[in-house]
Amino acid sequence: MKKILLLLLLSSKLMAQQPSKVIDFNEFMLIERVEDQEKQYNEMLKAHKGKSLPDSLTNDLRAELAFAWLANGNVERYQHYKSTSPQFTARQFLYLCNALEKMFDEKKDYRSVEKISAALLQELKAGTLTDDLGRMPVIMELNAAANARLGNIDMAKEMLKAINKSVEVGSREVPYFRDHKSNFINRSAIVMLSCGQFQEAFDLLSNAYKHADSNPYMDITFKEIFQKVKGTDQGFENYLKGLKDEAYQHYYKEVEKLYIANAQLPFEATIPDPDDANEKLVLFKADKPVRDIVLTDLANKPVALGNYKGKVLVIDFWTTLCTPCVAAFGGFEKVVADYSKDQMQLFVINLFESDRTVKAYVAQKGIKLDVLHDEENQAYDVQGTPTKMVFDTDGNLRFYSAGYAGSTDREYYKLKAMVEITKAGLSTSSKSFGG
Repeated sequence: MKKILLLLLLSSKLMAQQPSKVIDFNEFMLIERVEDQEKQYNEMLKAHKGKSLPDSLTNDLRAELAFAWLANGNVERYQHYKSTSPQFTARQFLYLCNALEKMFDEKKDYRSVEKISAALLQELKAGTLTDDLGRMPVIMELNAAANARLGNIDMAKEMLKAINKSVEVGSREVPYFRDHKSNFINRSAIVMLSCGQFQEAFDLLSNAYKHADSNPYMDITFKEIFQKVKGTDQGFENYLKGLKDEAYQHYYKEVEKLYIANAQLPFEATIPDPDDANEKLVLFKADKPVRDIVLTDLANKPVALGNYKGKVLVIDFWTTLCTPCVAAFGGFEKVVADYSKDQMQLFVINLFESDRTVKAYVAQKGIKLDVLHDEENQAYDVQGTPTKMVFDTDGNLRFYSAGYAGSTDREYYKLKAMVEITKAGLSTSSKSFGG
């Protein structure tokens, strides 16, 4: 017995001397708060008693902490981790750029945006920072607009000129990143405003609103420009409303053509093949009424879609790795704000990913929409995201669409039109998709 006790004591002592395991990065990403991520990171460093760990073991953790702190608006903590020279993955660099955009648009911290963007541009030019997703033009835009807001007009003009020379115009038409084109237009107008090009900026934004290349942040810029051109801000709200109404009516007519009068079960939704105009791709398949579908929410509670009879029901399928999916959420939020809960219900339904992954992402990104979960893709066998469906008050499918519309306002107009047309009812047929 004494020998056994001695062996146990020796074993325990040896185990205590072994270095702690490094953090599993996949688990680290699922920690919802950056404060808790940093705490775990510091505990790992402490467990190694000050011994430096290889960069390869800590690089991804430091990069994750850098962009996460910037997303929280904490420049000091961002600089702390950025000073360790982490190499960012494509995903991390995308989120870093998103955080910088948020700092410009929401926090109005122009000085920090100017400093951070200038440093990132230097690294990109030197080749010490990799830009796999082509986000460099966005950093240039932010630098130009931040300099304009700070009164550094010559620097802003030179940066905008460099952007226009280096970026292909057509690339901004690709509906992938949230407000890619409308943000560029807005930031260009900010530079024009600082340069005294009031009428040119006014015309630029007026045209953008007419064609729905717009987003809510542009409204602030446009009001400033309107006041400079007109000498007053009186009449601005009516003028802006007129432009937005024109854009909405255009998309209302466009969407109206897509109305489904009778979607019989089983139903196979198709979209044109982008590589062959003569071919169709299957988007999703339905073999049961929407009223029979039950999914779970983020609290793992069952949600029966059949409970929403009497309301227009909108469901949108997404994944956390689908950038266009999340880009559309801003437009969805505007639609949700327009209707009371007894008129419409919108769910964004995550596919393929674990509930932990989804919960962490929703918390980290501050998503306010109602989220459901369909990890096995059992509801509609969706073949591509984002995929949107709109059902009438009897559960009949009236619209479906795929992809991101390209701007927050255009996404809003299209979905708003679908809801309004569905509410109005373009057909007396009711016994179809709802069963």
